[in-house]
Order: sequence, then structure tokens, then C-alpha cells
Amino acid sequence: MSSNSTQVTKSDGEQLYYGWKIVGAILFLLTFTSGLSFYNHAIYLNALAAQPAFDVRTASIAVSIFFLTGGISGLWVAKWVQAYDPRICITVGAFISFVSLCLLAYVSTVWQLFLVYALFGTGFSASSLIPATTLVTRWFHRRRAMALSIASTGLSLGGVILTPLSVLMVDSLGFKLAAPILGVMFLLGVVPVAWIWLRENPQSMGLNVDGIADEIDNQATDSNASKSSSGTPGAVKKSIMEDGITFKEARGGKFFWGVSVAYIFLMMAQVGGIAHQYGLARELLTDAQTAMAVAILPVASIVGRLVGGWLVGRMSIRIFAIAMMVLQATSLSLLSSGFNITTLCLGLAFFGITVGNLLMLQPLLIAEAFGVREYAKIFSVSNLMSSWGTAAGPALLGFAFTASNNLYGIAYAIAAGAAAVGLVLFLLGGKILKAAH
Repeated sequence: MSSNSTQVTKSDGEQLYYGWKIVGAILFLLTFTSGLSFYNHAIYLNALAAQPAFDVRTASIAVSIFFLTGGISGLWVAKWVQAYDPRICITVGAFISFVSLCLLAYVSTVWQLFLVYALFGTGFSASSLIPATTLVTRWFHRRRAMALSIASTGLSLGGVILTPLSVLMVDSLGFKLAAPILGVMFLLGVVPVAWIWLRENPQSMGLNVDGIADEIDNQATDSNASKSSSGTPGAVKKSIMEDGITFKEARGGKFFWGVSVAYIFLMMAQVGGIAHQYGLARELLTDAQTAMAVAILPVASIVGRLVGGWLVGRMSIRIFAIAMMVLQATSLSLLSSGFNITTLCLGLAFFGITVGNLLMLQPLLIAEAFGVREYAKIFSVSNLMSSWGTAAGPALLGFAFTASNNLYGIAYAIAAGAAAVGLVLFLLGGKILKAAH
């Protein structure tokens, strides 16, 4: 961008802050990364389980491998995002995911399946939440909650828009042809929007965080002076990373461990509950009713996240997080009761509200407590820990389902208990110490 265009952007108070274009681009990007991976696992695994070489249990282990490798590779993703332009990381991740989906159509042995799913998890990690939330935290401070709520809506839209389309493609074209096409969709839905719209940070465009033109940004001033003396563009990048504390300092406090360990159990409850909602609904409903019922959760997730983003900007983020954790445990308890259709639909709606908000709250809580300085590294470690729960949740509820004569009451009661444990651990982490900044 030329210096003249930068000045126009900064001086024109009527012009939309470029950070909102970042948010829109990330929403679009996450729609593809989540819709073609997270929400499509059931489709891929059902297609694979139909082959003689695999069964449901083997396919389920592959999903756990996806989440675990995604969490582990997230540590390297964080270092990459911290040191280089996040668009490079997103592009590499999209290409890895494209290759994984192409290969998935041709796996014929268990070790090939596990290897491809490990590769897929790495690609998803590099192209999804870590670089996406890092960008939002760099571009927003005061309006970070709303920005994250809008951007992360793409996580739910992927399930609403792309998953039904994927079902149609697999049914009509067959898995071997549909999987590579879905890989191409992943690539085209992520890479162009990343390079056209995403930018590393506000300073790279001569802007202030949040687009507040009338405030003097001392960090930007210091950075410009440093850049003039050193002649290196790295000085600009360094300035925006000075807000906050280091990972070493963060891990020395109770709050980091309270959030991170709590999210192991919160994600165990959430992902386990999502994975088995179809089977739960089938216990009470017909096929046609079930198809309608399972749409309640993603729709409630979208609405709940947008309302939550508005509320968090007007109240304590910690109190809001506690309220969502209480609602998660309550909704899962309601689902475990199996009373009637009304309680099932209410339970799914309340659960959906917590799904959208708890996913948004983890990066928000970390950014609020520890700042931007080493956000990517701090979030990647916390995300790695929560991935243990993400990987274990579906298997745990599946085991409970089998052990209780193929009924979901006990399984969802266990999920409610995991949510309650997460709430207690979060409370033990104490309050957010903003003074750490």
C-alpha cells in the first residue's frame, strides 16, 4: 500500500476500519476449514467404515488422532505465526488439508488412515483457529469480543452450509470422487481470501488498533522511529507484540492453568455431546424429525455467539464465562433426562448457545489475561491441552452408550459431569489479573 493511500485511510473517519474486513475474511475462511474438516468427520468416517478394512471404532480413533496431532502441531504453528506473516501458515495448512482429503479417498489400510488423519489434523491446525484468532487479537482491543464472535461464526456456518452439501456430493458422486473435490474446495475457500484480504497487523497498513485515529499510539511512534534508524520492517511488527506478558510468566500463574485444564473437560463435554446428538435424537424421534432436531444446535450456536459477543463487551468476561459453563452442565443434564421431545429440543438449543460461546471465550480469556505479546504461543499450549478433551469426548460417550445397553442417558450425564468439573477448575483459577499487562 502506498503512503498516500495509508494517509487517506487514517484520516478518513467515515471509512470502515480495515479490521472488520479481516473479520469478514476470517469468517469466510473458517466456514471452509471447519465445514470440510470438523463437521465432516461423520461423513468421511461413515464412508470409510463401509469398507471391509475399517470399522466404526477404527474410524473413531482416526478422529482422535486428528485432534491430537492438531493440538501438538499447534505449538509449531504458534511459533510460525509469531515470527512470520500468518498468511503463509494458513496457505501451507490449506495445501496440507487438500492433499489429505485427496489421499483419504484412497486409503486401504489402518496405518494409512491414521497417517492421513494425522496429516489432516496438522493442516487444519495451521489454517484455522490459531492464526485466525491471533489476527483478530492483533487488530482489535476494545471491540475484540464482538470481532471474535463474528469471525468465529464461520465455525458454525461450515456445519450449516458445507456439511449438507458434502453429504449430497458423497451420495451422488461416491467418496473416491467427492473427497478430492472437497479438497479443492478447501484450497479455493481459504488461500485466495487469505492473500486478498488478510494483513499481518494494523501497523503494516499505517493504522491504529481498533481504528481509533484520534489517539496517539506511542508504540507505533516508537516503532516508526526504530524503523527509521534501523531500516528494518521488523520494528513495526515488534511494537504491537509488546502489549502483554510472556508465556513463561503466564504459566507461572493460576489463571492459565485454571483456564487450560478447565477446557479439557469443557471440550470433552462439548465435542462428545455434539458427536452423539444424532443418536440421542433418534431415541425419541423419527428420521425426519431427527434431521430437523439436529439443526437446532448449530443455529443456536450462531445466534448465541453473536449475542454473546455483544454481551461480553458490556459485562465481565469471567462472569459471562461462568454463566456459559453453568448453562452447558444444565443443558447436558436436561439432554440426559430423556423426558420428551420438548426437553430434547430445549436441551439442544441451550447446549448450542454454550457451544458457540465457549469456543469464542477460550481465545478471549487468554487475550484478556495475557495480552498480544505471546498470544499465539500461550493459546497454542492451552489449545493443545483442550484437544485432549476434544479427542476423548466422543470415545468416552460412545463407551458409556455401549455399556448402558445402547442408551444415551448415562452418556450425557457423564458429559454434564465433565462440564461441571470444568466449571469448578475454572473457578479455582481465580480472577483475571489485568495488572499482568
